[in-house]
Order: sequence, then C-alpha cells, then structure tokens
Amino acid sequence: MSHLEIGLAGVMALLAVLFLRVPIAVSLALVGTCGYAAIDSWHTALGVVASVPFELASAYSLSVVPLFILMGAVASRAQMSRELFDAANAVFSGFRGALASATVGACAAFGAICGSSIATAATFSKVAIPEMRRHGYDDSVAAGSVAAAGTLGILIPPSVILAVYSLVAEQSLAKLFAAALIPGLILAALYVVAVVITARLRPQSMPRVAPMRMHERLRAARGMWKLVLLFFFAVVGIYLGWFSPTEGAAISAFAAILIGFATRALTLRALAEAFLESVFASAMLFFIIVGAFIFARFIVLTRLPNELVAWVSDARLAPLTIVLLVVVLYLVLGTALEEVSTILITVPVVLPLMVHLGYDGIWFGIFVTVMATVGLISPPVGLTVFVIQAQNPDIPAAKIYRGTLPFLVADFVLVALLIAFPALALWLPAVLKV
Repeated sequence: MSHLEIGLAGVMALLAVLFLRVPIAVSLALVGTCGYAAIDSWHTALGVVASVPFELASAYSLSVVPLFILMGAVASRAQMSRELFDAANAVFSGFRGALASATVGACAAFGAICGSSIATAATFSKVAIPEMRRHGYDDSVAAGSVAAAGTLGILIPPSVILAVYSLVAEQSLAKLFAAALIPGLILAALYVVAVVITARLRPQSMPRVAPMRMHERLRAARGMWKLVLLFFFAVVGIYLGWFSPTEGAAISAFAAILIGFATRALTLRALAEAFLESVFASAMLFFIIVGAFIFARFIVLTRLPNELVAWVSDARLAPLTIVLLVVVLYLVLGTALEEVSTILITVPVVLPLMVHLGYDGIWFGIFVTVMATVGLISPPVGLTVFVIQAQNPDIPAAKIYRGTLPFLVADFVLVALLIAFPALALWLPAVLKV
C-alpha cells in the first residue's frame, strides 16, 4: 500500500473504532501508532509514542489550559454566576423573555472568566432553569436557552478550545482571543434575537416578568466588578503588553481565588474541589491531546493533507464550494464527537487545505469554534444538552433539543456571516497588532 492509501485507511479505522465506543484518546493514539508503524517501523512508532507526551508536558504554551480551567472552577464556586445572572436580568427586566435573554447575557459574561461550555452550561443549569420554571417558562425554552447560551463559553475569550487550537495549528493565542471577541458578541446578540422572535411566536412559553425598579437594577449590577477585573487580567492585560497569555491566566486564576475569599463566597473546601476539578479536567484533556498529536504525526507522514490540496487544485472546485463541504464535515462529526476531539482530529488535515484556498489560520480557528458550538447542541450527541438533562432528569432530552432549534438558526447565521465577511474575525487582531 502507498502512504496515501495507508493514510486514508487510518482515517477510516479511526472513525470505525470511535463508533465502537473506544475512548477517543485511545483511538487516536492506537490508530496513529499502528499507522506510523505501517509506514516506517515499530521502533520509530514507539519512539513517537514516547516523545510526544514529554514534548507536550514541557510545552509552556499548554500551561494556559489548566489555569483557565481553574479560574472558571473557582468563579463557579464563588457564586459569581448567580451575580452575573442577576445583573443580566436587571438589564432585560420588563421584556417578554427577559429571563432567557438574561441567561444568554450571563453565559456570555461568564464565558469571559471560564472558557468552557460544559462548565458554563452546568453552572447556569443550577441558576437559570429553576428561576425560569418558577416564573412559568416552558421547560423546552428554559433548558434549551441554557444549553445554547452555554456554548458561548468556548467562543468568548478566554477560551480553552482556542488554546488547544493554537497549539495544534501553531497560531498565536493572543490573535485568536482578539479574533473571537466580535464573533462571540455577535453570536450572543443573535441568541437574544432568537429569544425575542420565539417570545413573539410563542408568548405563552415565556410569561412576562414584572420590571425591576432602577435602584434594584443598580444594586444587581454591582456584582459585575468581579467579571470586569478578571476579564482585565485574563484578556485586556495581554493586549496592553503587561503579560503573556499564560501569565494572564495565572494572575486571573489567583485573582479569582483572592476575590472569592475576600467576599467570603469561597471556602477552603470549595477551593480544594476547584483544584480537583481542574486536575481531572486537565488530565482528561491532555490525554486526548497526546493521542491527537500521535495521530497528527501519522497524518503528516502520509502526506494526506498535501494530496488533498493537490486533488482540490486539480478538481478546480470553487472556494465557497469547498468551505460548504467543510461545514457539512463538521456538522456530521459534531453529531458524534465532542468539540475538542473534532478540532484535534480535523485541523491537521483541513487547515492546510483552507490555507491553500487563501483563508487565514486565525479565521479558521474561529470558524471551527463556531461549528463546535453547533455540535454542542446538535443531536444525538449534544454535550451541553446531556449535561443539563443529567442535572434536570425530569426534562426529556428531546424537549431540550427542541428548545435549542432557534439558537441553531442563529449559529448558522453567524457561520454565513463569517464566510461572507472574514473581517469579522480578522479586523480586531489587525487593529491591536498582536
């Protein structure tokens, strides 16, 4: 067999073992190792297996991931999510669908200090869903809005997914954070529009809640100072040149701990739980990354990306046609894989093709992240849907999926905007000159 044939067989084998429910990290490492051995030798393949974990463990840029996870875990236990929800509710109070819109606003704000969609959805499932149900919201609207809004956690910086993408694609994390800000805010606004339209079409599903008085709005908004401070350390300080992304993540995580203890919202036991959560989440993520890098070494050895670029050039397909095919690819993979695995598996193959077509690697990072938000709420494997259903077992998964449909439309609108206007992602990095 030629190297290309082995590469194609490896991709098919990977999909097969994934559908057999073999753990993703094991699947990636196993197929990558066997494929490398088929092309070179077992001695070289085992050498790759031995070297990749060491290289990743010593990669300074990767240390940003557990630090951002820690910041989000501490912020969640310090009750910042409750304060953000109250502040967002004060903004939208008096409008039909105010609580659902407040959920979107609070999740967007929490995404600026968390970076994880799963953590964001799990946190606001406990905060927003009981409040909406108490005011008579339909279960599908309550759960669907939290599931969809939770996906903002991986798009609005700082984002763990963008940190992983920057490592795999060898792109600047500072540029990716800047590029994600405008699309993230646009998606949050589109989600609010989806809530407003749903409220007009189905007013019975979102009863109007009495508006808050001005002094109540101001009192609710006071809790935003914590978000502003942490976002400053985590993101703004990077563009002021005060510190690197890793240093910003460390300072913001430490600041979250200090704020939690200073406001007496964080206990030693809660801090210990946050550390344990960060360790477990980081270990799981790093295990997948190690497997993905072994698989990526195999893919590079087969020259499959180069052959794909050559095939596209010979086929003379229009760039838009190829982009639409890539959209379909991510839609299909998003129904079966979670977002980290999807990005780690596809980027080594698809990114060279997109660069060949003239698309920027930073733009592609935002594009695949937005596609990942679609996968998070798409059946049959929408992870945020499963998280919410696990915490609210009396709400059927089918009802949650039905509640996410208006937000899926908003996701596709943003995808179309990114394809039509790449400057939405590339303008801010150019202005900041990062």
